Amino acid sequence: MKYVLALVVCFAFAETAIAQKKITGNVITEYGSTFTVPNPDITTEKNQEFKVVFDIADSPEDPSQLNRYFETVARFLNMHENAGVPLNKLKPVMVVHGSAAYGLLKNDFYAKEFGTDNPNLELLDALHNAGVKIILCGQTAGSRNITKEKRWEHTQLALSAMTALIQFQNKGYQLISF
Repeated sequence: MKYVLALVVCFAFAETAIAQKKITGNVITEYGSTFTVPNPDITTEKNQEFKVVFDIADSPEDPSQLNRYFETVARFLNMHENAGVPLNKLKPVMVVHGSAAYGLLKNDFYAKEFGTDNPNLELLDALHNAGVKIILCGQTAGSRNITKEKRWEHTQLALSAMTALIQFQNKGYQLISF
């Protein structure tokens, strides 16, 4: 019986030692927590550039909720920095269109549209401060009347999401689409 108990304790300790832990990030500290991945089978190539363009078109049904696709960009930064990739090798870009575009509204216009504060603004500021380009589809802006006056101040405007996605992919950015 002592040996069985000893085995159970050893297995419990081993499980704890390799269990994944949820951690906050160093780049975007308030958003984008990730899990540790001890000893992955596919290792992260820390010296390559991670040029990625996120195609973000959806928003949560509840406008008081943070857009989880925006937060994915924070997770991208946090997990790769935690894995040892230098920040200057991380090159994320967000291309926003469809219903996700409303998440780029200044707070007063968002509140007027949805009756609640824009939950994305703090995250957008943190992403901008981390060097993330945030691009709005000009076609979406036109069709949804998201004028320059209404947009979060660091929004960059493209002719279209399609145009921006093609141009960034032509520059070697890899597409992650939601």
